[in-house]
Order: sequence, then C-alpha cells, then structure tokens
Amino acid sequence: MPISMQTFGLTPGRINKYKGEILAHAVPVEILGREGRQVKMPKNMTDTYVARRFLPYGATATNATTQNTFFPATTGDRGNVIVQAHLTQEGVTPPPESIVPMDVSVVIQQYSCLYGFTDKTYNLYEDDIPKEMIRQVGERVTLVNELIIYGVLKGCTNQYFGGVGTTVATVNGGLTLGLIRKMVKSLQANHAKPVNKMLGASPNYGTDAVAEGFTVYCHTDLEPDIRDLPGFTPGEKYASGKPMMHEIGKCERFRFITSPDLPSLRDAGAVIGATNLFSSTGVSIDVYQFIVVGQDAWSQIAVRGLESLAPTYLAPGQISKSDPFGQRGYAGTIWWKAALVENNGWMAVGNVGVKNLE
Repeated sequence: MPISMQTFGLTPGRINKYKGEILAHAVPVEILGREGRQVKMPKNMTDTYVARRFLPYGATATNATTQNTFFPATTGDRGNVIVQAHLTQEGVTPPPESIVPMDVSVVIQQYSCLYGFTDKTYNLYEDDIPKEMIRQVGERVTLVNELIIYGVLKGCTNQYFGGVGTTVATVNGGLTLGLIRKMVKSLQANHAKPVNKMLGASPNYGTDAVAEGFTVYCHTDLEPDIRDLPGFTPGEKYASGKPMMHEIGKCERFRFITSPDLPSLRDAGAVIGATNLFSSTGVSIDVYQFIVVGQDAWSQIAVRGLESLAPTYLAPGQISKSDPFGQRGYAGTIWWKAALVENNGWMAVGNVGVKNLE
C-alpha cells in the first residue's frame, strides 16, 4: 500500500497561524495643543502662574472682560460722555489718575501614565509590547493635554446657547450663522483681534479670498451643520495659502477647525421633541460645545525644561528591593500642564445640538 502524500491537514501543526502586523489604532488629533499663547514657566519658582493686564480707561475688574470697556453703560450718546470727561478748562490742571492692574492665575498640575509588563512578555512574546507601549504613552499625553485645554476653555464665562435655550439643560437648537455672528459681535465689541491673516485672491477658477477672522474649534459631528451654513467655503477652494491643520473651511470671518476629541455632553440638553437633533439615548439632546477665540484670549503653561516628554522605560532584569528577581518592566511618563483663560471677553463658547442624520 503506497504511503499517503503529506497534506497540510495530515499532521496537525503546532501553530498554523500567520502573525500579521499589529493593527493601526486611533491617534488623538491635536488642535488646541498647537494654539493659544505658549508659556514656559521657569523651574524652581512656584506652582502658580499669574498673568497681569492693566485695565483700560473706564473699565472695572467686574466689566473688564464681559462688556465693551471703552464706553460707559449709560443711555444716549456714550461717545460724547467720554469726550466731555476729557474737556479741559483754560488754566486748570486736571486731577491725575492711576491705572489698575488685574491678575488672573492658574496652578500648574502634574499628570502621568504608566504601563507595566513582565519579563516573560519582554523575553518570549512574539510582538514588541514595550515598543508599542512607548508609542501609546506619547499619544495618551496628546489626548490628555487636549482635554485639559478644552475643559478650561469651556469654562469661559461668555456663553451662548442654541435655540431658545439659556442654559445647557435648555439647549434646543443647532448651529446657525446668526448665533456665531452674535458671539463674534461680543468679541469685536471688546476689541478682540482676529487670530489668522488674510489669504489673497487668485485668478484660479472656483477660488475665494479668505479674510482674516476668528477661529472656531468644534467636534467633527458639527461638520455637516457647518457645511450647510449660507456662504460656506470649503478649505480646498481657498484662493491662496493653505487651510490650517484640520480646518474644513470658512464662513464669513469664521474659520472652522474640527476634532473628534472634543466630546459632547451626552443627554445634557432639552428633550428632543420635534427638533430633529441627535441624542445618544433618544431622550435628551446631546450638547456640543464649540469655542470661538480671538488673539491672546488664552494661554497654556508648561515648565521650562520639562515641556519635552522624556518617557520612562525600565526593562525587566533590574533587581531592587521591590522587584528582587527583576521580573517587571515599565513604560510611562510624567509631565506638568495648565491652561488659562486670560480674557473672557475675547472668547465665547457656543452650546448647540447637531442634526440627526439617521
């Protein structure tokens, strides 16, 4: 009887699995971490950063960042009130005045993340787990820093609400051009400066000039609503220059930058009713918070010399009292971070729902 031909299934294999590449994974999108006023606080000074401004004429500590500070809150011709206050009589010296400082401060905090692995994983496992851990350390830092900044900026006192809402819990409307205009009107009244420069016109067909304007940071779920705004121009049709990173386009003086890492407040708004706005639970509207900023409205702080990450990596085999056989290894990092709203009048936060596309 002839010997059977050796087939694949004749003798069971010990592995019979092909080791593919480690699958790609989601990487945080960094938009806020690249913006704002970058401050490096000296080491061995303090844990508190204090920014100071001097109040302009006519302003007080209570209205300096919430109202138009150059004109008194009176009826009638407010400009003439200022003119008359500076009218000088012949031979009479006006009384000298002083200027008043206003300080805003933040305490810098320490953050960390740490992975651990065994000597068996290090020496015998088929994939380079420690290398992947080190890569994910950097990505986690990016995500955490984005959320630190986003949390601080959302706390701006200049808040606006979609629909007829007056609080987050009563938001019952979506993003509209009128709402953004209202927000920027407030910024301009407080002399907020645009944060980006004008892009010139081009002879190319189908392109548009982009005026300097105000940056709008928002979640990617708002993109369909943004593209439906009257007069929206996508970034690929800009006449010259390039869109900013993650910028999808502009409308009037507003340039929109989106990120999936600026999460909504789930089920936080009004009951859906007939609004056709999205809800994760099907009960109340998910509220998306977008931020409109002018120049120098906020800052982010790192400690000088410690702003660059130096991940900690300890391979197994290092014997100590806590690990007498050197069986454990670690990958992680620790860093300092803080963010600060320096002028609430140069920033505004919108709270809206998004269209339900299902």
